[in-house]
Amino acid sequence: MIEVVHGDITTQRVDVIVNAANSSLLGGGGVDGAIHRAGGPRILAECTHLRETTLPDGLAVGAAVATTAGELPATWVVHTVGPRHSAAEDRSGQLRSAYTRSLAVADGLGAGSVAFPLISAGAYGWPREDAIRQAVDAVRGADTAVRRIVLVAFDAATAEEIERTLRRA
Repeated sequence: MIEVVHGDITTQRVDVIVNAANSSLLGGGGVDGAIHRAGGPRILAECTHLRETTLPDGLAVGAAVATTAGELPATWVVHTVGPRHSAAEDRSGQLRSAYTRSLAVADGLGAGSVAFPLISAGAYGWPREDAIRQAVDAVRGADTAVRRIVLVAFDAATAEEIERTLRRA
């Protein structure tokens, strides 16, 4: 089941909240900063540990890794790095991978519900309409045991566009 919610991803009551992270995993702006602020210091502590141990070079584009959700109303945060949009190079496979690999990590955790932001559509410059199409195609085509996928839109216009895309797809 795919749902669309107009709201704040940090308030979603799901098993996993997906963070559109930067590769450092150490916080940033947009969704990444909001999740780190709302989730509190435990998320940053686990991300710092990951950087000191298994991910010394950071998280690769399209990859995903889980941490605690800290103070968020979820059990875990799955951090994923979306690609920057490029007019010269098709990076849509990397963008879809951010969704599908996040779902694979959620499957490994036994999660039944996952909330996604619109990955790469903010500071990474992905055109909104195509970012929505990539998200819908990725989650619809994913081989996952997750029963409930929530696509969270920060504004009403994006939520409406996601709804239209889901109806067309």
